[in-house]
Formats: sequence, structure tokens, C-alpha cells
Amino acid sequence: MATAVQSREPSRKDLTGPALRTFFRISDAWGLKENEQMRLLGLDSRSTFQSWKRGAVSAIPKDALERISYVLGIYKGLQILLPQTADDWVRKPNAAPLFNGRSALDRMASGNVADLYVVRQYIDAQRG
Repeated sequence: MATAVQSREPSRKDLTGPALRTFFRISDAWGLKENEQMRLLGLDSRSTFQSWKRGAVSAIPKDALERISYVLGIYKGLQILLPQTADDWVRKPNAAPLFNGRSALDRMASGNVADLYVVRQYIDAQRG
């Protein structure tokens, strides 16, 4: 007789390792500097950042998971929209009103999670 497996929502602890590994792979693809990575993650502390980079953290805050989720969505959307130039797009000046001539990275690295959200919405809207 088969036993029922209870499904449960993954916890922050379950998501932390995969989320951070994915974030750092995207950071490499985009050529992000350490300070840019810290801004995207919403971190002020370099020692905390280094711990996260080493994987020496059991669970990152919900805010950081949300930020990584937006970065992942932006990355995925760009790969679909611009398969040849997706990784360069984040640094290029953008004439869209949302960016006011600055790059998407400038907007995303403001430190506000809302800016990650609006860039994600912009990419999703471009995809239709």
C-alpha cells in the first residue's frame, strides 16, 4: 500500500541555497560588481554578503528572497526577449521613460525592492 506524501510549501531555509546560487550565477552573467550585488540583495553589510556568497547562511530574509525572485524573473524574461544580448541589456542606457536614459541596472540597484518590481513588470510587458 502506497503512503501519501504530504506536500508543503518550501520554507525560506529550503529556498535559500538554490536562490543564492542562482543569484550569483546571474550576477556573473551580468558582470555585476560586489557593490551592485549587495544593492540588488538589499544588503549594507559586506560581511553578511560574504557569508551569503560562501553559503554560510541557513535562511535569508523574506525581503532578500523577493529581490532574488525579481532578478530571476528579469533574467528569464531577457533571455526570452533578447537571447543574443540579454546579459548586456542591463547595463545599456535605455530611452524608455521608466529608465530616463539610464540603464536598467541603475534603476534596479537603487536599493528599493519596488525598483526591481517595476523593471520586472517592464520586461514582462515587453514580452506581451
